[in-house]
Amino acid sequence: MGNGSFNWDNLNKTIRYLKRNGLYHAWYAAKERIEDGRRADYRYAEPSEQELAEQRGNAGRFTDLFSIVVPAYETNPRFLREMIDSVRRQSYGRWELIIADAGGSGSVRSTVTEIREQSGEERIRYLALPENLGIADNTNAGIKAAVGSYIGLLDHDDLLAPDALYRMASALEEARKGGIEPALLYTDEDKYDDNNCYYTEPNRKENFNLDLILSNNYVCHFMAVRADLLKRLRLRGDYNGAQDYDLVLRAAADLRRDMPWREVERRIVHIPCVLYHWRCHADSTAQNTASKEYAYEAGRAALAQFCRDMGWRAEVRHSLHLGFYEITYLPDVLAVRDDVGIVGGRLLNARRRICGGAMDRNGGVLYEGLHREYSGGGTHRAALAQDVAAADIRCMRLRPQLYAVFEQITGLPYTERTVSVRTGGGRRQERIADVSGVSCDEAGYRKLSLELSRAAVARGYHILWDPRLTVTLRTK
Repeated sequence: MGNGSFNWDNLNKTIRYLKRNGLYHAWYAAKERIEDGRRADYRYAEPSEQELAEQRGNAGRFTDLFSIVVPAYETNPRFLREMIDSVRRQSYGRWELIIADAGGSGSVRSTVTEIREQSGEERIRYLALPENLGIADNTNAGIKAAVGSYIGLLDHDDLLAPDALYRMASALEEARKGGIEPALLYTDEDKYDDNNCYYTEPNRKENFNLDLILSNNYVCHFMAVRADLLKRLRLRGDYNGAQDYDLVLRAAADLRRDMPWREVERRIVHIPCVLYHWRCHADSTAQNTASKEYAYEAGRAALAQFCRDMGWRAEVRHSLHLGFYEITYLPDVLAVRDDVGIVGGRLLNARRRICGGAMDRNGGVLYEGLHREYSGGGTHRAALAQDVAAADIRCMRLRPQLYAVFEQITGLPYTERTVSVRTGGGRRQERIADVSGVSCDEAGYRKLSLELSRAAVARGYHILWDPRLTVTLRTK
């Protein structure tokens, strides 16, 4: 479990944040981080030996071979051994581990050779690379050598949970029962503090969410891709440091050529279990985000290229938080993207706390009570554009195809009013639906919001929630 304290790493993050964003934003970021630390209470519970034994007994009904590709470069021998041991402990036995070694010292080779000789483990494959080509092309060498039906990507100093491959195989079987052949699977993850030997910062992820992935690479680890797709797409060295993000974006774009976005979302499968442990040590991105700031620029470039590939005219900027991005569509998102039916924003009360905006299917307000300047913790999800089940009618804009639906539900013609929106590049004017003629209580507004949102979703549209679009409710 985490120690729940404001440690030196948090202090260093705050200092870097201050330099980038100024005192005002740094104050609220530090305040939120301290409050989150006080609330931290996470324990990773590894499956019991009985559970793992049952999984081994059931694994025979699955047939997929997983190739796990690990690019290695002068890896700390202890980290390398622990990574290999985490694969060898898998309760699902149909795997191969391909270690693509770009180092020149021979350290990785000797460690792998020793493990193979002592264990007799033939599923571990060592691949010596002639030179260090960068993480993308080093990984591509392992991808080329893989023979499995799905290829998983594992960093050389990280760890897999012992049931990771079993749960992936089970998710594949479940999807196929529904007539779906997944193109990509991903799991939840946490961080492993190497100095203090505890697990911390669980990342409980969303199912595939188009606009959330356009805000940051929340898919990340552990990810496995259908082998034929990955061998065709490969990783691109131009985006080293964000090569996985670039891959996810291109995989989604590749699927989109043959099917609507709703079908793409079904082909990318989320397994809601912590199955990957991202090791924190002095040189890792997990511990020190400043150690690979180039990766965040590579991520921005990959996202900008995705927008161009999709034919979207857009500007991509870094958000206040490293590794997270904001897209400004030109002239606006409804003109650029035909998949978006509603753009919704957030409602604030007089105390500057969220009281409306993004909603779940039942009308519950996401991020309710959160201060305007808070981002929602380490994932910063409350500050990110994302697709939602419903948006509040008091802060939304509709595409023209939904005007008649709006009139049918509210009994009023669709008109708009202007509000000011804060962006990374300053402020801009935005138009939202004018509902001043609607007279109802909070429950009534929520009912209208759900009806309109459900009608848009039924017509195949996304509801894009953009927290930059903000309206403060006036108290009566």
